[in-house]
Amino acid sequence: MNKQSLILALLICVTLNSICFSQNEPTKISEQEASLFSEKEILPIKLSFSIKNIKKETNDSTYVASHFIYKNNEGLWDSLNVKIRARGNFRLKNCYFPPIKLKFKKSDLKETIFKGEKRLKLVLPCINQSDKNDNVIKEYIAYKIFEIISPYYFKVRMVDIEFEELKKNKSKIHLVKGFLIEDDERLAKRIDGKVYDRSVHPLQQDDLTSVRNAFFQFMIGNTDFSQAYQHNVKLIFVEKKITPVPYDFDLAGLVNCSYAIVSQIGDKDMGIESVTQRKFRGFKRDMALFEQVRNEFIEKKPEIMATIDACQSYFDNEKEFSVARNYVLDFFEIIANERKYKNQILDQARLK
Repeated sequence: MNKQSLILALLICVTLNSICFSQNEPTKISEQEASLFSEKEILPIKLSFSIKNIKKETNDSTYVASHFIYKNNEGLWDSLNVKIRARGNFRLKNCYFPPIKLKFKKSDLKETIFKGEKRLKLVLPCINQSDKNDNVIKEYIAYKIFEIISPYYFKVRMVDIEFEELKKNKSKIHLVKGFLIEDDERLAKRIDGKVYDRSVHPLQQDDLTSVRNAFFQFMIGNTDFSQAYQHNVKLIFVEKKITPVPYDFDLAGLVNCSYAIVSQIGDKDMGIESVTQRKFRGFKRDMALFEQVRNEFIEKKPEIMATIDACQSYFDNEKEFSVARNYVLDFFEIIANERKYKNQILDQARLK
């Protein structure tokens, strides 16, 4: 190749950089490809398994075989082979319906809305009581709020579940609401990042996303998390930064489950008596950054409230919706009031 041809080839390569080097870059998942989480409608599904057997098999590698039946895009029932195991600690011990992890065979997912979703979490109601579905919806709302706050979040999809509980002599049908959560590896791939498994002090994590997370956790009244120990927080290495992405909000004041207790991470007394009492657990950082995030939340208030209002029809009890909505409005009153903002957030920021 002569000199002129070489220069021309290099110019073309620079101009079409995304084409020339795409094979060596991480594969980012497009919105079109992630069709399971692209749709907003509630997805009807059917599941059957023995709760007793699921709770018995607590090993992370032991799954129970079953069938996952769902309505496809044509509105017809379709079926996938699935392996199921229980997950979580608190809910596994205290709940009638344990939260579960779903594992599919990759080859079975081709030409389905689940393409690429080899692993999923399924959140079910905890206790089989009258407000069981409303608690699930409130936790779902927390995920949708964080979706507004941060570019790094777990996608969720609401499902209507016809659950057949298999017992020794008979089976029992439960009609409940739940939601699917994308797998952490899938999240990392979607945002061109990697799951970061090591423990890292929160002050060594990205400042902006850490402050956003702290404000969000304060908003929903959640103390059951730790960025240091990755308790209900997944760390993702993205854009050369260690970024916290929260999950599992059932013990938050926004949800206010009957079984909820104030979390004591590392045996630390939170200084509150009820989960509906807010406690800011973020670390002290640049005050200008705090002010930036404060203004972000204030600016996004209309979108956050609209997201909550869009879920109103899902609730069985209108009062549960109103209480949840007012709980979030209380947060906005705090950050809009200089005295309350200083007393409840700035002065509470942790040093260690």
